[in-house]
Amino acid sequence: MQTELTAADGHRLAAYRAGPADATRGLVVVQEIFGVNRHMRHVCDAFAAEGYAVIAPALFDRVERGVELGYAAEDVARGRDLRSRVNETGTMLDIEAAAAALPQGLARGIVGYCWGGTIAWWGATRSTSFKAACGWYGGGIAGTRTEGPNCPVQLHFGEVDASIPMADVELIRAAQPDVEIFVYAGAGHGFGCEERGSYKPADAEVAQGRTLAFLAKHLGG
Repeated sequence: MQTELTAADGHRLAAYRAGPADATRGLVVVQEIFGVNRHMRHVCDAFAAEGYAVIAPALFDRVERGVELGYAAEDVARGRDLRSRVNETGTMLDIEAAAAALPQGLARGIVGYCWGGTIAWWGATRSTSFKAACGWYGGGIAGTRTEGPNCPVQLHFGEVDASIPMADVELIRAAQPDVEIFVYAGAGHGFGCEERGSYKPADAEVAQGRTLAFLAKHLGG
């Protein structure tokens, strides 16, 4: 269902909420550059089916409200433009607002995809709100790889991702030897998204299984 959050600076933003009333763990799900669209709601619902209280903040609301894009070339261009207009400080305020909106007393994790994969990394390094963080194909992680995580982190990358070279993944490995990193042979960017041409169902299933096991290990419940 749709809900509204208020960040610490007074900014009001939409969010998608899912999960059972008796959830034992909480999860912030962070969007790609396409907004909290049908795919991201599908991701949220899948975690909710596993017993998580889930919330996905609409991070583009700081520059344009109600953004839901597809995956055509023009959508990619528009998503990149919107992302370029959102500053990191505001993004983290919105992430903290989402974490605070989860039911009190639950152990909280964060998982993100594409742009959200990088933000999930920042959720580990720039926040103390989370006990576990998972990032799927986060292109900005290499650029902030020396930041120190405050919780366990798991990362997933496609071997042939045109926007994240394997050299970047190796830089992350070298900088963060304690971070769990998986690379999927032959997979490209967005291999976990069922609406993209790069979707690889088998790899997405394995990555999701690893994500769920990692979150369960560190969040309990």
